[in-house]
This record gives sequence, structure tokens and C-alpha cells, in this order.
Amino acid sequence: MATAYSNSTGNAPQGVSINDSRRIFNFGQRVSELAPQQSPFFVYLSKVAKSATDDPVFKFLEQRHQWQRRNFISKTDNDGTAKDAADTLKVVCTYDKYGNDLTLGGGTNTAAPQFLLVGQVVRIGGKAMKITAVTAGDGVSAAYNGSTAATYTSITATALETVAETDIEVGTEGQVIGSAWGEGTTDPEGWKDELYDREGYCQIFKTAIQLFSGTSLATRYRGRPDEYRRVWADKLMEHKMDIEHAMLFGIGAANEGGSGPLRYSHGIVPYTEANGKVFNFTYAGSVYGDFIDAMKDFFAPESGNSGDKLVLCSRKIIAWLNKLDADSFLGNTLTTASYRLDAQNIKGAFGHEVTKINTIFGNLHFVAEPLFRGQDENLAVAVDMANVKYRPLSGNGVSRDTHIVTNVQNNNVDGRKDMVLTEAGLEISLPETHAVMKWT
Repeated sequence: MATAYSNSTGNAPQGVSINDSRRIFNFGQRVSELAPQQSPFFVYLSKVAKSATDDPVFKFLEQRHQWQRRNFISKTDNDGTAKDAADTLKVVCTYDKYGNDLTLGGGTNTAAPQFLLVGQVVRIGGKAMKITAVTAGDGVSAAYNGSTAATYTSITATALETVAETDIEVGTEGQVIGSAWGEGTTDPEGWKDELYDREGYCQIFKTAIQLFSGTSLATRYRGRPDEYRRVWADKLMEHKMDIEHAMLFGIGAANEGGSGPLRYSHGIVPYTEANGKVFNFTYAGSVYGDFIDAMKDFFAPESGNSGDKLVLCSRKIIAWLNKLDADSFLGNTLTTASYRLDAQNIKGAFGHEVTKINTIFGNLHFVAEPLFRGQDENLAVAVDMANVKYRPLSGNGVSRDTHIVTNVQNNNVDGRKDMVLTEAGLEISLPETHAVMKWT
């Protein structure tokens, strides 16, 4: 097969047509501009969230700053009654040492807080106490470096105000509120949060024109005289839509294929359903207040959120948002909370019509996603664009971003066959900053 080609992938010079023999044309910066309304997610990824990778299995780290949280829950009741009385409590938290929220997806697991240190002042059930001793539960050392993870942390604290026995029960919430040390005291212990390791995969997309014989290339057809160019336009769109589908619905995986490694990119919808937030709304009753209730948690700054979300949704949901009848978003909202509503239709930066809904916590930018139809017509996905990246493979001077490889047919064939190729994947970090929204 005559498929060998130069390692130098470049843009076609001005005036050079695709008919140049065995050229590679880099369309990486332009393919997203083809009918942007049909592939909004790919357009936004290409325009504002594109970052090349030099490895088809790209690893990245997530940092969740636990100093913004440092909250915990009492696992035992308080057994002290007097001010300044020492008391020992077992406490847990709802996130692990990486800051991953253990309650996502309905989880009920807890972990041992690693941020509690001697000398800290904590507030539990509205009462201030100073920690005088810290040990890890289940016999694990306080350094938390053992092979067995602690399931709770045991703290001994001195109350700074009167604490009744009933002030701290099982499930009472607590928070670190600083530290206090006497003059001439020694240095305290330290702690650190851990970086969470994830990985993504570059998927190889290929779209080819079927072989055109030399005769068909020279034949003038009705309608569009050059059949080869007509088919080429459709194939570019087909290739772009394949990428859009994968970025939305792909299940990330890597395994051995027939002749080498086979990789599949993560898709934002299944990845967020598994690792992020899920909110449920109804067509008949949901109003602006329901968005407020959901967004107060979704936009929490300690999760690493930005103040804006791109919400890709079906045309059915876009219609529901903009209707004024009794079973629509505007119809329901205007009769109950019109003085709070801030919804407007604006022109998007990349040719899309955008319905913007402002909440006190952040903005939702609804854009119609044509691929959310049929089984997905009641679906929307809210994407924090600061925490996603489109990762085309590029390294050693070779770019695998979208490009056209011409004349891949055998040398002895009286005809021509071309191919569009892309090797790229989707990086999704801090999945709790994204959400799947479902309507019923």
C-alpha cells in the first residue's frame, strides 16, 4: 500500500488544491468551523479548550484544595459536660485524602480526616474547642502512612466554652477555625492534600472516500458535476460528527486491537454520570427556583468551579425553556418568581443561539445540541469549560490533529482514494464541576 507519507504535516499553501498528489493537509484549526450549529461541543472544545498531548495515553493530576473545606462529622456523642473538660471524639469526613466527594452518586462512605492536628481550634455543634491529641482509628498510626487506611480520627479537645452533653451527638458537624499556640512553644505538625491521578485516551478517527476510478473522476455528473468533490464535502462533515459523538457519548478504555493498541476517548455524558453531579427536573413543574436549589451546590467554589457553565441540551429542552405556556419554564416561572428571573437569548461567539439563565451562584448558557435526540431528548449536560480539554496528539514535529491524507490507494490502481484522520481525546478533570441534567 502506498500509504507512506512525510512526517511534516503542514497547511496547504495559498492556491494549492487538494488534487496535489500525496499531500497531507492539516485541517485541525478549521474542521470545527464546518456548520458549527451541528456540533456545538466540538466547536467550543476546538476554540477555547484545545491543548495538544504528546502521548496517546495522557495522564493528568487534579488538585482539590482541602484547606477550603476541613469540615468533619462527629461519629460519637459528647460525654463531657463542664467547660474546659477534656473530651475524646471520633470524627469522620465525607471526602478522601484527594478531596474526592464520597457522597457523589448516592455514596455513603466516609474517611478519616487527615487535616486535624494538635493545636488547632475547631468548632463542633457551635462550640469552640482546642485539639490536644490526635490518633488514627483502627490502630493505624497518626501519620496515616500505614498499609491499612484509618476509618476515623480520634481527637481529644479542651472546650473553650461551656459544652453540654447534648451539644454534640452522632452526626454533629464540625469545622477547623484556626490554631492557637502559647508563647515559646515548638513547631506544629503539618499535613498536605494529595493530587489525584487520572488518565485519558486519544482515539483514532478515520473517514475515507470510497475508491473513485479514473473514469468516474473524469465524468461530468448531473447536479454537481464533480462527484468526487461533492462526496468529499460530506465526508468532512461525517468525520467531524464522529468526533462530536465520541466527545459526548464515548466510554473511555484502552485495550489490544487486532494489530495494536485500541483506545476510546472519554465522553462527557457517561463520564459525568459516573463521576459528577446528576440533577433531575420536570417539564410540568420545574421553575427558576429549582435551578437555584440545584446550583447552590453545583457552583460551590471549593469544588473548583468557574462561574459559567455551557449547557448542551436537546431542542426539546430549549423549546421548553423559551415557551410561555403553562407547562414551560417561562410559563411556570413568570407566575411564581418573575421578579427573580434573569433569562435572555443572546448570540453566541461561534454562531450559536444561546439561552442564558443567570442564577445568584453562576450563569447557565444553554445551547441546542442536535445529537441529543431520540433516547437523549430529555437530557442536558452542564460543562465547566475550564475543566475540559480537547487533546489532539502532537509530538516530535508530527501532528495527528485532523488532516487529510491523499492518494492512499495502491500504486497500480487506476483511481484515487483519500482519507481524513484525527487522533485526539477528551480530558475531563474535576468531574464534580460538570453535571448531567435529566427532565421527565
